[in-house]
Amino acid sequence: HEPMPPTIGTNVLGRKVLYLPSFFTYAKYIVQVDGKIGLFRGLSPRLMSNALSTVTRGSMKKVFPPDEIEQVSNKDDMKTSLKKVVKETSYEMMMQCVSRMLAHPLHVISMRCMVQFVGREAKYSGVLSSIGKIFKEEGLLGFFVGLIPHLLGDVVFLWGCNLLAHFINAYLVDD
Repeated sequence: HEPMPPTIGTNVLGRKVLYLPSFFTYAKYIVQVDGKIGLFRGLSPRLMSNALSTVTRGSMKKVFPPDEIEQVSNKDDMKTSLKKVVKETSYEMMMQCVSRMLAHPLHVISMRCMVQFVGREAKYSGVLSSIGKIFKEEGLLGFFVGLIPHLLGDVVFLWGCNLLAHFINAYLVDD
């Protein structure tokens, strides 16, 4: 659902195309409809989610400290270097998955608070009332809707970025 119609414009090649409104156009529309407070829907559960994730990661580093990993600089030790990247990425993936699972219920609440603007609903207003509504209507599993795709996205992104950085550093960048 798009609350505003696309506009007609031209692309680089001179062809006429439809463009969706920009961020600032949407923000102006939200302010017109809901006032400035509408721009901050879902902010408090999102901040709580980020704080919980940060605290979780810090606690996990204390409980499960990373192993001492030796520095590898020469290209002769590519197998050792790749093992180091795999070990570090596995550790980071474990921390990311645990923190995501614990903070995901607050992420769900945040998304539902934001998305209700589209349907003009007023079902989710605060964190505590949203927790009650979700638990009453959907049970405990309602807090974990979309967790698997979120975790898969995080894991694929983490591995992709770390391996790409490793291969760029190993083959394209000179010491």
